[in-house]
Amino acid sequence: RYQQQQQQLKQAVVATARSAPPYMHRRGWLPRAPEDYGDGGAYPECAVAQYPLDMGKKDAGKGTGSGGSSSTSLAVQLDQHGKVKYELLARQGHAKDKVVYSNLTDLLPSAVTSEEDPEIQRPEQETIDDITEKTRLALEKLTQGKIAAAMPVRCAEKQAPATYIRYTPGQQGSAFNSGAQQRVIRMVEMQKDPMEPPKFNISKKVPRGPPSPPAPVMHSPTRKVTVKEQQEWRIPPSVSNWKNPKGYTLPLDKRLAADGRGLQSVHINEKFAKLAESLYIADRKAREQVEMRAQLEKMTAQREKVRKEESLKMLAKKAREEQSGLRPIPAAAGGGDGEEAERNRLRVDRARERKRDAALSNAANERNKSSGTRERDITEQIALGLPQKTAAGGEAQFDQRLFNQSRGMDSGFGDDEAYSVYDKPWRQGGSLSNALYRPSAAATENYGNMDELMATKRFVPDRGFAGSEGGTRRAGPVEFQQSGGPGQADAGDKEEEDLFGVIGLLSEAKKASKRSTDDGDRGDRDKRRRRD
Repeated sequence: RYQQQQQQLKQAVVATARSAPPYMHRRGWLPRAPEDYGDGGAYPECAVAQYPLDMGKKDAGKGTGSGGSSSTSLAVQLDQHGKVKYELLARQGHAKDKVVYSNLTDLLPSAVTSEEDPEIQRPEQETIDDITEKTRLALEKLTQGKIAAAMPVRCAEKQAPATYIRYTPGQQGSAFNSGAQQRVIRMVEMQKDPMEPPKFNISKKVPRGPPSPPAPVMHSPTRKVTVKEQQEWRIPPSVSNWKNPKGYTLPLDKRLAADGRGLQSVHINEKFAKLAESLYIADRKAREQVEMRAQLEKMTAQREKVRKEESLKMLAKKAREEQSGLRPIPAAAGGGDGEEAERNRLRVDRARERKRDAALSNAANERNKSSGTRERDITEQIALGLPQKTAAGGEAQFDQRLFNQSRGMDSGFGDDEAYSVYDKPWRQGGSLSNALYRPSAAATENYGNMDELMATKRFVPDRGFAGSEGGTRRAGPVEFQQSGGPGQADAGDKEEEDLFGVIGLLSEAKKASKRSTDDGDRGDRDKRRRRD
């Protein structure tokens, strides 16, 4: 025990005193144990795999020893003869299913290694003859079949001998198989017609096989052509600018390549781009200004049009109000409020009377029209084209005088050869043509008061325009005279400018005083009363 302790102490002292050689004396020295590294890392001048403190080493710390060191030793195995199997060393590090030839017998053929194996023994002569005969018959059958198929006339094939089969049915009894327990069946091959053509097309044309390879031509090895050589060998086609006898359509790049103009670069001055940009900007600015000017003129014209329309509307409104009596006419100089109120009252009364007379006249016209229609005969109504009134009852009523005609469907409806479409004048001697084209006595009686209606002063204003009092009543349409004619020499410049009296109307409207609040309320009441 004392000796073991001394030995362990020596080993410990040696282990602690173990260190690497100096820096310039490490040639040929390799670190083997973790103690060679000390507390440091690997040595870069040693070109071997190093694992300081077993860092990065696989299966570090595994082993069967007490110190924990790993062991890769193999267990000793023996073969069937009791010899050590050294082939295990060759299989170390390989997969299990990999075949490793580690013995001399693995390199020898199987006939040498296993001479007694029955699988590689030579068969007997009888077996050889039997297999040879079967092979010959099979080959002969194939060749004879192909020869017979190629021949135009074939002989009848030899039929196989008949075979006899004993058949025993599964169901026994007098009701089955005619009471027989067994039957003997004679099986023969069906006879074939030798002159029958083949049922299937077997004359297929087989394509020819490949021809014999061409004779080899010995050439020097090909050399890869560079891009520069390809560009140097490229010759553009000759394109003429004057002749094209074949009529080919040549692209522009080929025409320009033959011209040679693409060999030198064309330099374009920068001021061309500046000029184009300046022209584009100037054109855009000019378009914007023209558009703005057009919009401004359009807005100005629209405003002027609206202003004129408003002024004309106001003038027309004032004229209508003054003419119809809805708006009081400004009183003359020196007049009082009493006279203005009296005129307004008279104007309202006259407007009410005009409305009443118009309603009465409309009612009288409707009454006369309905009475005249009711008193007319049905023939007159049909002649005048008035709507036919149906009877209240369900049975239709007819005029019996319509059935007193001697012509119609019952009398033959006229001769077929006679052309009687225009044989008589239309409504000859009837009252319709006379009533349509010349007035009758009844028309004079119904519309006899036409002169009285035209001579009435219902629509004559109480107070006309200034300067129109001395005018005479016209008996015909308005007639115009050329400026400067007779009767116009004494007119002044003002009358020549104001042909239609618009300037005088505007001046009169400007001089009119505004209505008071009472007049406005009275006018509203008059409007409401007229609406009612």
